[in-house]
Amino acid sequence: MFANWPLLSLLIWLPILGAIPVLLAGDKRPDTARLLALIVAVLTFAVSLCMLPGFDSSSAAMQLQENHSWIETLNVRYHLGVDGISVALVLLTTFTSVLVIILGWGSIDERVSQYMAAMLVLEGLMVGVFCAMDALLFYVFFEGMLIPMFILIGIWGGARRVYATLKFFIYTFFGSIFMLIGLIYLYFKTGSFELATLAQVGLSGKEQAWLFFAFLIAFAVKVPMWPVHTWLPDAHVEAPTGGSVVLAAIMLKIGGYGFIRFSLPIVPDASMEYAWVVIAMSLVAVVYVGYVALVQEDMKKLIAYSSIAHMGFVTLGIFVSLSLARGGNATGAAIGIQGAMVQMISHGFISGAMFSCVGVLYDRLHTRMIRDYGGVVNTMPRFATLFVLFAMANCGLPGTSGFVGEFWVILAAFQSNPLVGALAAFTLIIGAAYTLWLVKRVIFGEVANDKVAGLSDMNARETFVLVTFAIAVLLFGLWPQPLGNLMDAPIAELVKHIVISKGA
Repeated sequence: MFANWPLLSLLIWLPILGAIPVLLAGDKRPDTARLLALIVAVLTFAVSLCMLPGFDSSSAAMQLQENHSWIETLNVRYHLGVDGISVALVLLTTFTSVLVIILGWGSIDERVSQYMAAMLVLEGLMVGVFCAMDALLFYVFFEGMLIPMFILIGIWGGARRVYATLKFFIYTFFGSIFMLIGLIYLYFKTGSFELATLAQVGLSGKEQAWLFFAFLIAFAVKVPMWPVHTWLPDAHVEAPTGGSVVLAAIMLKIGGYGFIRFSLPIVPDASMEYAWVVIAMSLVAVVYVGYVALVQEDMKKLIAYSSIAHMGFVTLGIFVSLSLARGGNATGAAIGIQGAMVQMISHGFISGAMFSCVGVLYDRLHTRMIRDYGGVVNTMPRFATLFVLFAMANCGLPGTSGFVGEFWVILAAFQSNPLVGALAAFTLIIGAAYTLWLVKRVIFGEVANDKVAGLSDMNARETFVLVTFAIAVLLFGLWPQPLGNLMDAPIAELVKHIVISKGA
């Protein structure tokens, strides 16, 4: 039914162009701006659902393709397409964006039209990243995301927002420069920026090594991986709640997505040779950063460090799959990449929910410090129930989406190297420690002070957002099969590709 529709272009440009009337609503009509933004976000989510009826999940091929000349002299194409991996991430983006708009309905009361417009532009650019089949088009969307997020943190952020914004921009822009250099090199070698062409070109070991580290720097900053992770806690702490949700739930996933789209298919030999570097960085992230999270006194900063640790499972799953694939264990390799992808989607729901919970508390007491709370369950029982659910999911409790991806990654890691698997499994204890420590101090116990005693439970808007996140966390925790089926074919094809050496 929708096969001939330019669905992917609609998904990119509907929110971007929809931001114009939202912006024109102006500061004197904030409710109009909010309503228009919500209508655009809901329409975009509805369009994203239209991808599913005609989508063939048994095929690894890119579907719903749109291919037009963009910069003819450089052979740059406006080429869009999606496979099961892209579809899952696009749906995560459009789903989360609706909730972010609703979440900001009451918490943003200054320059509302500008805030909502920036959110919609950011949504369109993030969808573009997951749909781009031309590397230069990918780069444009990849860099373009910095602008609305820079604005969101810089205008609606906290007291140190300028510092956090500049740090975020410098880190991410610096990393992406190396990717651009690598893409230019590949263009001179192939005459094309098409990802399919770049994946087939023969490259020497030295060429692959240089390109691997160029991609690694760009995507490691975006994930972010240790030791280039320090921009994230500052960005999260200073960002408005909606900015933190988008940053954690979607933008961090672009780093993992980049490894799957660029590093593994374009430089598989170098990815295999230097996989130990990424695995070591991932283990440091999930162990060391977990201990750092334990000593945080700011709820947002604790959850930010938690995000870094959980994203370490993503990169771990991707790169342990290489040795399994080359060793003839295609099933184990597929489990590793599948686990990384499920972890990305799951972390999107869980981190988005956790930052939303902090936003609910902050809107009432205007503090994120853990010591200012205690005994919240006595005054906000419905909120406390959902907070504990998300905390359990953050620990990787079976029955929640947090368990599925991490379990698959650990399973693959044990098949690759038992020591790596044991270290990865040990981090679940650390994750439980800092998460339960947070819950104990904020939710349980006697009412800590008069301000906590005066708290009111969630309103209808907050309840809708958190219950929706809870449904997603439980649905994919109890029934992950649809998500796995969606990504099986492209992951199996990727495993076949990385087994073959590309040495020129």
